[in-house]
Amino acid sequence: MSTQNLNLGANELRLLFTLEKENKSIFSMKDAKEILRTSDASVWNVIYRLKKKKRIEEIERGKYLLIPAKAGYEGLWSEVPFLILPNILNEYYVGFYSALNYWGMTEQVPRVVFVATTKRRRDLEYGPNVFKFIKLAKKRFFGFEEGEIAGTKFKISSREKTVLDCLMYPKYCGGLDEAVKGIWEARNELNFDRLIEYGKKLGISVVTRRLGYALELLNIESEIADRIASNRFKGFMWLDPLGPKKVLGYSKKYGLIINRSDKELKEWMEH
Repeated sequence: MSTQNLNLGANELRLLFTLEKENKSIFSMKDAKEILRTSDASVWNVIYRLKKKKRIEEIERGKYLLIPAKAGYEGLWSEVPFLILPNILNEYYVGFYSALNYWGMTEQVPRVVFVATTKRRRDLEYGPNVFKFIKLAKKRFFGFEEGEIAGTKFKISSREKTVLDCLMYPKYCGGLDEAVKGIWEARNELNFDRLIEYGKKLGISVVTRRLGYALELLNIESEIADRIASNRFKGFMWLDPLGPKKVLGYSKKYGLIINRSDKELKEWMEH
């Protein structure tokens, strides 16, 4: 028997071995009761002891994640950060900064896992990670596909929806600079017609404006930028909602108040 199992009781081993045999990474109290077939108090005691010994992690009330001994406590966190999502949410997708990283649109590895949902949820601490849930209106909850890490499948925003979400809420992707960089890094993979189509479906004028400005700034897809500029924008909106409320100029073409210099927005190109 492994030395890792010497300090485990009979019921603890029975639960762990059965879960591993059934390849069940996430389980509920109901699952534990069906495996152990003992009193509720005894099951709760087994769960309590396994949590203290860091062989399981509570991810939500009544739901637990099995920590395989072979992975080590720290190993699992980095291998499968999105493992729990399909088990605790129906409507969700990994997005924003996390999607930028998954698609190789940024080299940054965010500690926070950003998740779009249709219902308000509290942020969840899980090992060294924090899951931040961002509520989107149902009409803006679209444009995701299936991703996979270490054999685990999960929902993640497409490259096109990732760009638009980041332009909508730069605070969830490391800032407007990261959104602009993401467009540049994915310029050969992005479907720009779909990007325009999704922009119309999203129905947020400032997102379309920022997209047109970013394309012109990066000197790519000038035809798409011109199509965006052909819209009749009413009034002016901030280019960077996180930037200083200091007017550097105006873009009549895109109806934007410029509060970040082009040099600042492209500073990452120099590194």
